[in-house]
Amino acid sequence: MSDSSWGAPPAAGQAGYWGPTAGGPVQGAAPAGSAYDAPQAQQTRPMPIVPDDPVHGGAQDDDRGAARLSGPLFRDETRGSTHRPTSPTHDPTPYPTQSPTQSPTQSPTQNPEPMSHAPQPAPAPQKKSAGRDLSAAIGVGVGLGVLIIASLFIVKAVFVGVVTVAVVVGLWELTSRLQERKGIKAPLVPLAVGGAAMVVAGYVRGAEGAWVAMALTALAVLVWRMTEPPEGYLKDVTAGVFAAFYVPFLATFVAMMLTADDGSWRVLTFLLLTVVSDTGAYAVGWRFGKHKLAPRISPGKTREGLLGAVLFAMVAGALCMQFLIDDGIWWQGLLLGLAVAASATLGDLGESMIKRDLGIKDMGTLLPGHGGIMDRLDSLLPTAPVVWLLMVVFVGSA
Repeated sequence: MSDSSWGAPPAAGQAGYWGPTAGGPVQGAAPAGSAYDAPQAQQTRPMPIVPDDPVHGGAQDDDRGAARLSGPLFRDETRGSTHRPTSPTHDPTPYPTQSPTQSPTQSPTQNPEPMSHAPQPAPAPQKKSAGRDLSAAIGVGVGLGVLIIASLFIVKAVFVGVVTVAVVVGLWELTSRLQERKGIKAPLVPLAVGGAAMVVAGYVRGAEGAWVAMALTALAVLVWRMTEPPEGYLKDVTAGVFAAFYVPFLATFVAMMLTADDGSWRVLTFLLLTVVSDTGAYAVGWRFGKHKLAPRISPGKTREGLLGAVLFAMVAGALCMQFLIDDGIWWQGLLLGLAVAASATLGDLGESMIKRDLGIKDMGTLLPGHGGIMDRLDSLLPTAPVVWLLMVVFVGSA
């Protein structure tokens, strides 16, 4: 390559001049073009040695930002460089300076990205869960409510049949769990027959008929179990008598409430107060519950939930006694609601003790979102005799 191929050399002091100056050799912008890579070039122009830290001075200081290498001077320089050469029209970026101890193949050290001092957003609080499929629970609850109310106000005998079916299914669930978890074989046949007879006897003959049916059912359990080997006899018949009292005998008080002239409204009041008590306990406890009521029995129940149950039940009791019950007074409803909240909570805790002893969560799976029949009767069964007794005291049994 001849000297003329580079063009006329610029005057000293101008950007791009590679000649010596008074301040020493200065690096400038090398021209780029086809002449640089021409294979037929015969000779190259000797270039001055460029120091690691170029010395700026004179008029070249004014062109310091623009007078940079626009490309490698020799092909060998591209082997250790990871930066792409820029065109003269592109914003020039200076090549990184290598230290004397740095090998040509090592990439220049990159500055770490500065750490952000902005405060990190707090994690979103976890929402409380209800623990059950609420949509299924609401659907099943509405369906049961329609069935109960329709049978209660259309034909009372049909409602007695509904109670009887619930009792038999509850006995089946209870005896099945006892046998599965504890090996206790409470005889189901005498319990089912005696339980149905108890409910019908309470509706037809009142309390006297219910007590007689209870005694006969206990005797039937003792005799029925004698047909099997004596091993485990005591625990089996004890569980059988307990089941007869816990499920059908307590349910008999619902049938006895129905015998009054306003019996349908008494039963409806009983059902409404129990449901409202459970709803108030759930709503208030889920939203404000912090202090456990009985953590060893039922960790989910709180004292705040109990207060919600009492408040909701007392308000509902006052309204029901004033507007639904013949000769009822609102203050009687306050006492009735207080008693219902207490008995419903104790009944719920009582069944929780049974399930915890058995090591199960639900008594069954018949009702989606609720569990089994016994999981719905837990607060209703012990509340039935309480409501029946207070109704007799306040307004009589007729």
